Amino acid sequence: MNTVPHDERLVTLGIDTHADIHVAVALDHLGGRLGAIEIPTTRAGFGQLLEWASEFGVIDRVGIEGTGSYGAGLFRWLRARGITVIEVDRPDRKLRRQRGKDDITDAEGAARSVLSGQATGIPKSADGNVEMIRVLRVARRSAMRAKIATINQLHALVVSAPDELREAFAAMTTLAKVRKAAALRPGSTLGTVEAATKLALKKLARRYLALVAEIAELDAHLEPLVRATAPALVAQLGIGVQSAAQLLVTAGDNPERLRSEGSFAHLCGVAPLPASSGKRVDRHRLNKGGDRDANCALHMIAVNRLSRCERTRAYVQKRSPDGKADLDILRRLKRYIAREVYKILTEDTLTRAA
Repeated sequence: MNTVPHDERLVTLGIDTHADIHVAVALDHLGGRLGAIEIPTTRAGFGQLLEWASEFGVIDRVGIEGTGSYGAGLFRWLRARGITVIEVDRPDRKLRRQRGKDDITDAEGAARSVLSGQATGIPKSADGNVEMIRVLRVARRSAMRAKIATINQLHALVVSAPDELREAFAAMTTLAKVRKAAALRPGSTLGTVEAATKLALKKLARRYLALVAEIAELDAHLEPLVRATAPALVAQLGIGVQSAAQLLVTAGDNPERLRSEGSFAHLCGVAPLPASSGKRVDRHRLNKGGDRDANCALHMIAVNRLSRCERTRAYVQKRSPDGKADLDILRRLKRYIAREVYKILTEDTLTRAA
């Protein structure tokens, strides 16, 4: 029997999130299960959860799966009320095969991960400029993919077009092809393959131009927002607005949640992992985890600095006799850049807070 007074009992919650409902399990400080509840994903449901959990004692921490998706609303609601939220990774497939799968089991596993100290990550706050940058980049990335797909389809149609139409587009630049295709007049009726091809080319060209305008509009909002959020980062040599935007999104609105620059390097997938075994000591291997978009941004910065930064070229010359940067040197450069970026991001955050 638990004899800890109600006011002194610390309660840990674990929550399995879904689109319409959340399932929560409460544990005491010894890991004893206190109860389970299912709530709707509404503010009234969140209030019901808090009232239910408070009956067991003082809410200490809450472990949530999917704080960036289904659990985002609950995370923001709890954070606004001063409750500590821990981000919990979903169980791996091996563990799930061993113990089965249901919502209460997943919620209890989330609570036990927090209670044992296995889960310690603080979620992104997603309540400031960086969250604005993230959602704009989601739209921009979608438009970029559609733009590339559209121009590839236009080129393919030109290649397979009837001879007279194909020759009309010969030896033209991409932009010239788009403008010419957008001005085509296929006619009111499609009686021939040439007329149908003209119509298809015209629609693709106009779609391409619309996507170009959409990307330009998004960039017009993104650039001043990124510069205002991290002016010191954009001012660094080789770091453009898009690379800076991606690194900001990876760190989040609260980069102080990352314990050290090493944590940021692991998050970006540029921290080498130890791979020593037996007689092979002091060996490291490439880190293939982390945020690959952030890794790509660091790679672009490193490549940019190779052609513009004297200090970077001097480092490459020191590491490589022929002065060429191989993959190992690029990995080292990315690790150094991650350290530099982390320092700037945390300093910018402190400046904005002040």
